[in-house]
Amino acid sequence: MTTTAPAPAFAPPRKQRTRISVEQRGWLFVAPFAIVFTLVFLAPLAYSLWLSLFRDQLVGGNAFVGIDNYVTALGDEKFWDGFLRVLAFLVVQVPIMLILALAAALAIDSARLHAAGFTRIVIFLPYAVPAVVAVLMWGYIYGDQFGLTSNINDLLGSDVLRPFDPQWMLLSIGNIVTWEFVGYNMLIFYSALKTIPGELYEAASIDGAGAWRTISAIKIPAIRGAIVIATIFSIIGSFQLFNEPNILKPLAPNIITTNFTPNMYAYNLSFAGQQYNYAATIAIIMGIITAAIAYVVQLRGSRQEVR
Repeated sequence: MTTTAPAPAFAPPRKQRTRISVEQRGWLFVAPFAIVFTLVFLAPLAYSLWLSLFRDQLVGGNAFVGIDNYVTALGDEKFWDGFLRVLAFLVVQVPIMLILALAAALAIDSARLHAAGFTRIVIFLPYAVPAVVAVLMWGYIYGDQFGLTSNINDLLGSDVLRPFDPQWMLLSIGNIVTWEFVGYNMLIFYSALKTIPGELYEAASIDGAGAWRTISAIKIPAIRGAIVIATIFSIIGSFQLFNEPNILKPLAPNIITTNFTPNMYAYNLSFAGQQYNYAATIAIIMGIITAAIAYVVQLRGSRQEVR
């Protein structure tokens, strides 16, 4: 005869597992990025905007002035002088750099270039060099009292090369930037070329299209999105021009002034002139201009892509 144990008077309540909805899970995944984005982007941007609305005055200290700093900046000749300089830099340097990068990508993708892998590494290698090191290296090459330029001038017996002259300074800086970023843009174009379906090449071959026709009708239209992205990055980089002229300034102090570029102007206003409010105003204006131009380029590129 078997006996059964008596049932307990009451059963302990089961712990209910809290279920997280799909929307809550999404916010949990996004939360780390949102926190970092707020701290390193939105908060500094809001603080800069707040600073731009104040001004240090002899009487009253740091007082609220509204948009007075913006009105002053829009009439500041030093600011517009630097802005027009980087605008000219953008118009000349960016197309040259992107054309060279596109030509290099097309040459490597053509499968007719010997040692294509080695060539790709060599072209990309300057981008791996730290910007400060690259500018110091080119500064030594450009030096008219030392370095390669001085040696060539001594060999020719005349000052043929004068990279630090006022009319050549912007081109000299553009040469450095082009040397640094051709490989970066080449990699963007080359990666986009590798995503083109092989069926398009087969169809072009059947139709009797040559190499140039394939490039103009298939390759370039297929990577238009990559070209737009590279153009936007280059525009932003041009308006942010700072490292190259700032490092070369000791070699050409009479040519590279404190307002040579808007970023240099804002930097010197803040750290040398202690004009934090006005420097924040210059930075905000440059950010708006850069964002507007980049948006127009992106909008125009997307419209052409739809067509």
